[in-house]
Amino acid sequence: MSLATAGSFARSLPDLCSAGHGRSAGHGPREGTAASPQPGESCRSNGALCCGARPLAVTHRCRHATLAPGPHGGVPGRAALPRGRSGGEMAAVLRRGAAGLLSRLQISAPTIRTLSSSKPFSQNIPSCLWKLGRLNHVAIAVPDLEKAQSLYKDVLGAQVSETVALPEHGVYTVFVELGNTKLELLHPLGEKSPIASFLQKNKTGGMHHICIEVDDIKAAMTELKEKKIRILSEEPKIGAHGKPVIFLHPKDCHGVLVELEQA
Repeated sequence: MSLATAGSFARSLPDLCSAGHGRSAGHGPREGTAASPQPGESCRSNGALCCGARPLAVTHRCRHATLAPGPHGGVPGRAALPRGRSGGEMAAVLRRGAAGLLSRLQISAPTIRTLSSSKPFSQNIPSCLWKLGRLNHVAIAVPDLEKAQSLYKDVLGAQVSETVALPEHGVYTVFVELGNTKLELLHPLGEKSPIASFLQKNKTGGMHHICIEVDDIKAAMTELKEKKIRILSEEPKIGAHGKPVIFLHPKDCHGVLVELEQA
């Protein structure tokens, strides 16, 4: 039963056995037969409430109803009204049943639960006086600088810079432009070059370090020292780009030599 049908059924139930019981045309007592029961009385022949000469049969099956055939023209197998109930009482019972049906058919709106985090995501990020920036370059130590330059320029077609000597760092440098970052080719300059000792352990060369920009290299040094990160120099040195740089110990950076450069 739909909601509209159930609601219409509840509102349209009449007061049973109302005035004029059995007196409408065609419902009066026939001559030679017993008079119809009075309003609200039970038909003693089958225990069903009658409305004139024709018993009232309903299709709603409630807990008070009993299934019985209707000898006065009722439909066999339908629920007969119980004894001792007046028409008004029975109508009230049926209305309550229809109201219960309506309440069962109603669909409650789903409850929307709001998920909230106990702490904003930003609170999980430690506050720093300095900020880590983009990857500036990846440095590669090479045993033969001219061959390495030819590889990236002539074979791979990259834009390759001229060789720049940095005596303070003990290296020759060449930069390979890649668009989103750069490669730095390193070759030893002088006997005490750190690249020379690296190539003694890695004869064919390999990745030497990565360089990341920072917005305040002095503040970065102060905080990293407080966090027990070793820095390989007491003060920043001027790097290949003419900006201050520092190097962090690889044992404190999971095996990677990290260079920080002032942005």
